[in-house]
Amino acid sequence: MPWLFDLAYFFGGAFLANAVPHFVSGLMGRPFQSPFANPPGRGLSSSTVNVVWGFANLVIGYLLVAKVGDFDIHALDNAGALALGALLLGLFLARRFGQFNGGNNPA
Repeated sequence: MPWLFDLAYFFGGAFLANAVPHFVSGLMGRPFQSPFANPPGRGLSSSTVNVVWGFANLVIGYLLVAKVGDFDIHALDNAGALALGALLLGLFLARRFGQFNGGNNPA
């Protein structure tokens, strides 16, 4: 069942990557898209909502990485699964939010 642990680390990496833009935007006092906006994922949520949502993602990512199996940062399969989850979700979110924030076609 080690592949199940790697799957948990993959999603842990995705949650940790998703925590960053929400938490940072919230700390900066800026509104940002979130699942709680209207419309979900397109509209802007308050900075407070984004801090809470970013923190929730951080906690979930931590639980998936630190509490499932025995994560070893030196093991290529463990670290690779985490990095791949973070990279793939990061690329997806860059394209998704880039359409709202001008990142897909910078001037």
